[in-house]
Amino acid sequence: MRPTVDDWSTRHSVLSMARRTAALVNALADDRPDPATVAGVLGAYGETVPSPGLSTGDIAEMHAAAALLRDVFAAEDADDAATALNRLLREHTGPLRLTSHGGGTPWHPHLDRDDEAPWGEWLLASSCMALTVLVWDRQRPPGRICSSSSCQNVFIAQGSGPERRYCSRRCATRERVAAHRRAHSAMQPGDPGEEGHRRR
Repeated sequence: MRPTVDDWSTRHSVLSMARRTAALVNALADDRPDPATVAGVLGAYGETVPSPGLSTGDIAEMHAAAALLRDVFAAEDADDAATALNRLLREHTGPLRLTSHGGGTPWHPHLDRDDEAPWGEWLLASSCMALTVLVWDRQRPPGRICSSSSCQNVFIAQGSGPERRYCSRRCATRERVAAHRRAHSAMQPGDPGEEGHRRR
């Protein structure tokens, strides 16, 4: 049954697509991404992976696309993000088109070359679409790379509050604890023997 416009639009909103992009970039970050993990992320965001699943070639193409998309998350400002996206749009996507996937979905825009495009092309094109709209709408980078030294995850920056630096509360907490320990260590008194020697 064809989904209703409201139901489909909720699952495929620009923000949801951008979050899907970040989740896939993270799932594909390893040198040898796990196909089941990648398929799980796709399923969580309403995408259907046909049987028998993602092939080694699919994963390799998506891995390459994710590496290119990471440049957008590394952008320091809106100008850098726009430059990265313009390069990807120029070199890796097709012209803007509308599709309903043969009547199976409401009409919506695509930047891949056709509805049967390979997974890597689809990931790059759909991600560029979502991230481009976020830059347009907010006039700032759509996301960031986590500032934690032990984490390289990307995340979508959103909201009107202070700009996020970390991908999760867990990373933020870990960095606060580490900073507290460093500050506490720096405040420790020097060696008692040396202190005593200076007093003489």
